[in-house]
Amino acid sequence: MTHENKAASMTKEEVVALLKSHEELALRVAWFERQLFGTKSERRIMDDPGRQLTLGEIGRTGVSEPPEIEIPAHRRRRKKPLSETDQSLRFDPSVPVEEIIIENKEIKNSEDYTVVDEKVTCRLAQRPGSYVVLRYVRKVYKRKDDATFSCAPAPPAVFEKSYADVSFLAGLLIDKFIYHLPLYRQHQRLEAAGVHLARSTLTNLVHRTALLLEPIYDAQLGSILASKVLALDETPIKAGHKKRPPPQRGKMKTGYFWPLYGDRDEIAFSFAETRGKIVVENLLKDYSGVLLTDGYEVYERYVEKINGIVHALCWVHTRRYFDKAESMDPKRAGEALAKIALLYEIEAAIKPRGFSPEKVLAKRTELAKPIVDDFFEWLRETLNTEILLPSNPFTEAARYALAREDGLRVFLEYPDVQLDTNHLERAIRVIAMGRKNYLFCWTEIGAKYVGIIQSLLSTCRVQGIDPYTYLVDVLQRIDTHPAREVELLTPRMWKERFAGDPRRSDIDRIPARNAIQFTTP
Repeated sequence: MTHENKAASMTKEEVVALLKSHEELALRVAWFERQLFGTKSERRIMDDPGRQLTLGEIGRTGVSEPPEIEIPAHRRRRKKPLSETDQSLRFDPSVPVEEIIIENKEIKNSEDYTVVDEKVTCRLAQRPGSYVVLRYVRKVYKRKDDATFSCAPAPPAVFEKSYADVSFLAGLLIDKFIYHLPLYRQHQRLEAAGVHLARSTLTNLVHRTALLLEPIYDAQLGSILASKVLALDETPIKAGHKKRPPPQRGKMKTGYFWPLYGDRDEIAFSFAETRGKIVVENLLKDYSGVLLTDGYEVYERYVEKINGIVHALCWVHTRRYFDKAESMDPKRAGEALAKIALLYEIEAAIKPRGFSPEKVLAKRTELAKPIVDDFFEWLRETLNTEILLPSNPFTEAARYALAREDGLRVFLEYPDVQLDTNHLERAIRVIAMGRKNYLFCWTEIGAKYVGIIQSLLSTCRVQGIDPYTYLVDVLQRIDTHPAREVELLTPRMWKERFAGDPRRSDIDRIPARNAIQFTTP
């Protein structure tokens, strides 16, 4: 039987099945091509720059442009931002500079010459990571008349009878949780520097420090849960061992960090052994406000039973479905992506203006709401009038968006709600980077400690605080700080109260030894 005759004899059901099989194969090919050659960025360049012209009205409302000042003597050129290929050496004044004077060997008698200028060449150098032993010497005095002894007290330490200076403790945490350097590598570096400690000592110091910081973490979590808008997500981490007989004994269990991001730029990583609804119930039992999530069904089921929580959903997660569909259905998916891009252009124009919440809401109603209405109406019309297979990626994307329409519209009613959870996903990256380096947490308690420390350090980052300065100050302050005022030691409050005059380590008060300056012959 020829191919023509075989095709003519096929039933309608066989034709549909063949088309579906062909579409599934095409989807697989498109997916593999995307993984090999496709871009990983979600940034989208608009083909029609005229779409942005409607946003110009935002800047004209109550905001005057600064006057231009002419300088007749010269023209100033705007400084170009540094590019990735810029080969110039630039550094802050805080970077130590060692000067090496090179004499000219051709000059036999310098008295016959006058120095008219000098040429300077800068090169970036590096010393191996160094450690310093602080040797405190306290003289013991004896009175001559009554033979009584007197000696100055030992300097205070974070932990009693510990030989770890506060700077060493801060360095341990920063290397592990900011630069993701596991403790065994730090132990190797100590050995190479001539310092011999047991690796378990480093682990014990990190655990004790985490326990010391836990009340601050609890206070920060309470501040986050008082937010009007709360972003919530979850991310896996290997923590603890499965209690099973061989050969499965020794395998790691999967736990979860539940990061919470408040509306005052504070972050908390709460650890739980499950991804179930019970965790959300425990975390949000006293919360009321707007909950911004990625649409995970556990959040939806919880919010349905709680009257005091409004569930907002992330536009970026919706956008990703259309982005995946673009390779198979570029026309329809491209149009959906263009409509979503307009919402982000509006937000980008509103945000820098410093509008009041009422003005933000008015602008969103005026400019964004018509786009959102058109977007969902267009999706319904497309699904109802055009022939699309259920397996078509655009069909899946459209149904995904329509099922979440109520949550995607919440930002039109609440001015403090962002379009997406990107700010939270950026905070989660530190956990992902840590997973790639220290791989797992040996116990569930260890994972809890990771969450405590990472919460404070990540908040330091978004608050613009130097984490080393923060840790050195807080670790010395917390022992004598009133327990009822522990919230003042959270990074956000610490920035206002103590950042101007932080406590320092003794090593920071000792000037670094300068390298020996020399003159080449």
